[in-house]
Amino acid sequence: MPESVLAALACPHCGAGVGPAGNALACAAGHSFDVAKEGYAGLLTGARPVGTADTAEMVRARQEFQEAGHYAPLADRLAGLAAEALGGTEGLVADVGAGTGYYLTRALDAAPGATGLALDLSKYALRRAAKAHPRSGAAACDAWRGLPLRDGSAALLLNVFAPRDADEFHRVLRPGGALLVVTPGPGHLGELVSALGMVSVDARKEERLESALSARFTRDRTEELEYRMLLPHPAADTAAAMGPSAHHLSAEERAARLSALPDPVEVTASFRLSLFRPRPPA
Repeated sequence: MPESVLAALACPHCGAGVGPAGNALACAAGHSFDVAKEGYAGLLTGARPVGTADTAEMVRARQEFQEAGHYAPLADRLAGLAAEALGGTEGLVADVGAGTGYYLTRALDAAPGATGLALDLSKYALRRAAKAHPRSGAAACDAWRGLPLRDGSAALLLNVFAPRDADEFHRVLRPGGALLVVTPGPGHLGELVSALGMVSVDARKEERLESALSARFTRDRTEELEYRMLLPHPAADTAAAMGPSAHHLSAEERAARLSALPDPVEVTASFRLSLFRPRPPA
């Protein structure tokens, strides 16, 4: 983990800084945290919530789908917006709900002066994220229990299809920092949703996003990105297996439903990219 990233970490129990202590990390108060052999820090407090983290199968499917380039247009645009938000300055880019580190890696490639931190609940995702980029590190945390970062330590937060805690986001962002949120558009994967019994996009998602963040952030800009993907059946199955629908639909049921669709199947990718700025402290 780069030293500048390590310096931004905070003990999730007391908020003090943490540093190397043998093969672990520890704060001055004696709270100690394991570092996995894959390189990520275990900064999760309490028991790991059951059934909320991405499984090994979901992570494998997501990496396969991303490496095939199906979401490359999204990654390219997110990286461009991240570079604009940073404005050429150095600083920490923290990706909350980073998964495999795919989007964080693209953002760091577009911002040579920045370092990165992948935060996620899934150990399977973190094993990959820890090795995703030479200028980034990774740590396990539950975004709803607080972020293991010092106050004002992040220049930019990324949040791609992940939980959002406005108070914590505001706390860890430095003055002049930014929050870049990606949410699915209303037609995202629409051709697969009904056919494969996938979880549909909440029609009030944008309203809920505004409600969740408005007390702490002002919206600077929003862009919509939509394009068509031509997915062979294996890729369409991967699209269903990598998201929350994987918790509700067996592989056998997906295969049975998929057989009724054209091969390849044309599918809509639809996203909203929103850049927020923190409001001044009250």
